[in-house]
Amino acid sequence: MADENSVDHLSVAMTTNTAGDVTQTTVAASSSSRGTEFYFQCAVVVIGVVGTAANALILYGLVASKQHKKHVLIVNQNVLDFFSCLLLVITYALKLCNFYLTGDGGYWFCMLLLSENPLWCVIMASKINLAIVTIERYLKVVYATWSKKKLRNWMIYSAMAFAWISGFLASFPVVFPTSDVVDGVCYGYAIWQSRQAQMAYGIWYFIVFYLDMILMIIFCYWRILAAIRRQARVMAGHSAAGSNTAQSQTRKMQINIIKTMILVSAFYIISDTPTNIYYLLVNIKANLTLLESGYYAVFFISFFYFCANPFIYATRFEPVKRVLLSLIPCVKTPVQPIESVSMHASRTPTRTFQQRY
Repeated sequence: MADENSVDHLSVAMTTNTAGDVTQTTVAASSSSRGTEFYFQCAVVVIGVVGTAANALILYGLVASKQHKKHVLIVNQNVLDFFSCLLLVITYALKLCNFYLTGDGGYWFCMLLLSENPLWCVIMASKINLAIVTIERYLKVVYATWSKKKLRNWMIYSAMAFAWISGFLASFPVVFPTSDVVDGVCYGYAIWQSRQAQMAYGIWYFIVFYLDMILMIIFCYWRILAAIRRQARVMAGHSAAGSNTAQSQTRKMQINIIKTMILVSAFYIISDTPTNIYYLLVNIKANLTLLESGYYAVFFISFFYFCANPFIYATRFEPVKRVLLSLIPCVKTPVQPIESVSMHASRTPTRTFQQRY
């Protein structure tokens, strides 16, 4: 066992002592390196700062280009991304301070900040909103006539509220029974009263926030692509005047959607898969904790996605791209009224692929 000076924090080891039907969680020492944790936290703070600034620029671009009223759910997605990055900075900057927690104040400081609970509330809300955006895009393209008649603004705003509320409901009830302060250190989502409860939560989270998300995205956008191809074939069969222009615009829209889907979905899967698999293993295997070096590696990839996502959006969404280019001195933004309409129509549905979690 390592000497006392080399042990910088604890890992949670679950043991069960039965005395009057009481299940007790005990804590054992670990030899995880403080150095790895310190550098990881510094890198996450840097990612959070860059992501906060980038998402703020995207929000500005959406408002300046008058897209914030047309695509309310997409704006909500960017707001969630912005707060995710901001909370990354706040949470991990506080962790770098290495506070020694005592008393009630230390307990609540752990529960409300150091446990990462607010951060994961917003991340879960972001994933739920991503699912809602995907469904909205699916309805507007595949069931265009129905959505024009039935889809109302109050439904969209209710869905936005549902995303925020559900994110907090999915995280807040879990943090209090699974987090605590041990020897002045905060351990969030780490202390479970039973292995069965931990395994059940881990499997539920993996299915709801990972498997279901990927299956829904693949299904919805596959149907969207099929609908666009079908529309392109119908338009190609018309010989009326102007049909060539419409056909060309449709073809551009289809190619752009395919390219964006490949780029964003590949990046989403690469960044989200290691995190979800590792978190599942943590909850079903007793010999893994959230204090291993593997945790820092996979969660760094996940957090990096928040930083990179706005750059993907800025390069693929033409109205926002033009606004951001106009902010750069000595850069002349080309005026393409017809092209911008085509690109706007094609890129809006693909926006839903670009968020993590």
